[in-house]
Amino acid sequence: MRTNPLIKPGMRVAVIGLGLSGRAAVRYLSACGAEVVVSDSRREAEFVAQEGGFLQETGVAWEAGGHSPAFFAGVDMVFVSPGVPLDLPLLEDLRRRGGEIVGELAVAAPVLAAPVLAITGTNGKTTVTTLIGQLLQVAGKKVFVGGNIGTPLFTHLLDGAGADAVVLEVSSFQLDTAGGFRPDIALLLNITPDHIDRHGSLAGYSRAKLKVFANQGAADTAILNGDDPFCRQALTTITGRVLLFGHSADCRARIDGDRIVVRWPEEEIYDLAGSRLANAIGLMNAAAAILAARSAGCSPEEILTGLLAFQPLRHRVEEVARIDGITYYDDSKATNTGAVLAALARVKGKVVLIAGGRDKGEDYALLQDGVRDKARCVILIGEAADQIAAALAGAAPLDRAATMEEAVRLAQAAAQPGDAVLLSPACASFDMFTSYAHRGDVFAAAVRGLKGTAAPAAAGGGV
Repeated sequence: MRTNPLIKPGMRVAVIGLGLSGRAAVRYLSACGAEVVVSDSRREAEFVAQEGGFLQETGVAWEAGGHSPAFFAGVDMVFVSPGVPLDLPLLEDLRRRGGEIVGELAVAAPVLAAPVLAITGTNGKTTVTTLIGQLLQVAGKKVFVGGNIGTPLFTHLLDGAGADAVVLEVSSFQLDTAGGFRPDIALLLNITPDHIDRHGSLAGYSRAKLKVFANQGAADTAILNGDDPFCRQALTTITGRVLLFGHSADCRARIDGDRIVVRWPEEEIYDLAGSRLANAIGLMNAAAAILAARSAGCSPEEILTGLLAFQPLRHRVEEVARIDGITYYDDSKATNTGAVLAALARVKGKVVLIAGGRDKGEDYALLQDGVRDKARCVILIGEAADQIAAALAGAAPLDRAATMEEAVRLAQAAAQPGDAVLLSPACASFDMFTSYAHRGDVFAAAVRGLKGTAAPAAAGGGV
């Protein structure tokens, strides 16, 4: 049996939401001796069809089709998966009665033995998390990389394999239920509007992100974006040692052309010219990762080796093809306005932008200046097409497409030699696709199906 001071043997714990995180929670909580029950919002037939094997294997009691108060009678603790809204009437009632509502970070916090590096922010989390993990591995450390990216933290705890460092991507949803989670090194990459439908406002979203620093002490390290005004505003609230990255003179990792100049305390130069990180977004990501890796004990030589070898992740301004002088980029991971603006600034020349999908409460008017400056036209898809069209009226010519394939054909017809066609949706994908990766793959397949004279895409993708 696993030991966790938060989970007493025999206590009754309800898990709400049986996705990847929820299934890992059931296994871990059961291994700690808890009596686990599961509640899921999916219709019973759908739930059984998708989760029947797991339910039979684990033997947990369950309900589907909603969350009935009677099912939660006698529950000592409620575990919520990250995607579960915290304003459910059931949860509000549990709070009023003093019920304990926790997430993965809160439960795992007391039993994390290795140093923890936690990365959050609106954009770049997955890239920086992956990059830091690789830098630590180059330095010879045994590293677990997971959390909001890939493998749940509970899976790592169950494996019992141990690690020299735990590197976690953490979302605002996870931080809302993080409890006593205290990372040794915490990174806040940026804050731009996102998930407003969940958090209610940009201020609420920012408060959730800043919880990554909430339990840090003077011996811990806080790494923040020195170019981001929201990060700057947070500095007075942080207890740990603060390290800034960006372009300002007071940044410990300062971007200078394609170089990153670090004071540690002597000056260190990381020249990334010619690497896949030698662009505006890549250099910011690299600067944050350098500070994290140095704080974790890696040498400058180890870090530079890892940076130069790094390949960008898929669906992040990834070059798909060059056809008749037009370059096609898959930036499907751009699910908010801040990511779209960064992509527009990064891609050279005029852009035919493909945007739209399921709305998350974004203020699409924030795209006006970027679209006016860079876009030859905008092709809109998905449920949010009308909202985006209203917000961008007058900024650029607008067109509509019913499918991704139609959007790509319209984009090819609108683009001129030297232009780029950029899929950068500013929206979630779930209206038309199963994930942002699925959306990007459909875009890439449509591009490769175009007629024209193709030239090889750049090795490794990206710009």
